[in-house]
Amino acid sequence: MSSLKRATEKSLMLFSGRAHPVLAQEVANLLDISLVPTTSYDFANGEIYVRFEESVRGCDAFVMQSHSAPINESIMEQLLMIDALKRASAKRITVILPFYGYARQDKKHLGREPISARLMADLFLAAGADRLMTVDLHTAQIQGFFDGPVDHLIAMPILGRYVRRNYRGRQLAVVSPDAGRIKVAEAWARYLGDVPLAFIHKTRDINQPNQTKANRVVGEVEGRVCVLVDDLIDTGGTIVQAAEALIADGAAEVVVAATHAVFSGPAVDRLKNSPTTEIIVTNTLPIADDCHFDKLKVLSIAPLLAQAIAAVFEEGSVTSLFKD
Repeated sequence: MSSLKRATEKSLMLFSGRAHPVLAQEVANLLDISLVPTTSYDFANGEIYVRFEESVRGCDAFVMQSHSAPINESIMEQLLMIDALKRASAKRITVILPFYGYARQDKKHLGREPISARLMADLFLAAGADRLMTVDLHTAQIQGFFDGPVDHLIAMPILGRYVRRNYRGRQLAVVSPDAGRIKVAEAWARYLGDVPLAFIHKTRDINQPNQTKANRVVGEVEGRVCVLVDDLIDTGGTIVQAAEALIADGAAEVVVAATHAVFSGPAVDRLKNSPTTEIIVTNTLPIADDCHFDKLKVLSIAPLLAQAIAAVFEEGSVTSLFKD
C-alpha cells in the first residue's frame, strides 16, 4: 500500500534542451531540483536524437527550450523531447518557451503567406504538449493559437524594478518604438509612476525584413530620460533609429529595456555605437561572450520562470504573480 501511495504522488521533473542549459540550471537550482539527465546529439545528416536517462512515467513534466539560433534546430529538438515524454507516459507536459520562435509571423501581410506562429502552436499540440508557458509574446493574440492553457509571463516587473532603482529621481518618459506597442508602453508608464508617454512614428517595408525608418517622435521628451521599451532586439535597427530620433528631439538620455536579446547580425555594433546610455535585457536567450558590451545589462528571468513552474505544479495561480 505504501508503494501504491508513492506511485500516486505528483512528481515535478524539469527537462532542458541544448539551446540554453545555463538558464535551465538556474531555474532548477531555484526550485531545488535536478535537471533530468538527457542524451542529445546530432546525426551526420543533421537529424536529432533525444533520450531521457530516468523513468518519466506519471510525472508532471516541464520541458524548457529557448528558440535561439539555429532556431529550427532548437524547435525540432524540443518537439522530439515532448514526443519522447508522451510516449514514455508522462502525466502532463508543460512546454516552457522563454522565447517563442516565429512569434513575429502572427498574421498575414500579403497573400500566400503562412501564419507561422499558429503553425508553431499546432506542432506543440500535435507533439503532445498539454500547456505552454512563455515570456512576452510579440503579440498577445498568439495565446489563442494553442488549444490549451497558455501562461503568458511578463518581464516588465523585472526590467521595471531595475529602471526604478537606478533612475530614481530623474524625469522619465516611456517611449514605444512604434504605434503597435502603445499598450505595453502604457503599462510601463503606469508602473514607473504615471510618467509621460511617447512613441516613434515609423514606416516599414513589408517586403524587406528588418528594415524600418523612424520618422518622428510623437510626445514630449525634451530634457527627459526616455525609457525605450520593446519585446525584443534583433538587428538593432529599430531601437537605434528610435534612440537617434529621441536625442534629436531633445531627450536627455535614452535607456532601452527589452525582454529578448536576439542580437542578430550587426546588432551589437549598432548598439555599442548608438546614443543610448544603457541597454537592459533579460536572459531568455543565451548571449554569447562576444555579444556583451559595456552598455549592456542582463537581468535573470529564472526567478519568474521558477515561480510560474511552482504555481502550475501546485495548481496555483500564475496570474497572481503579476497582481501588483
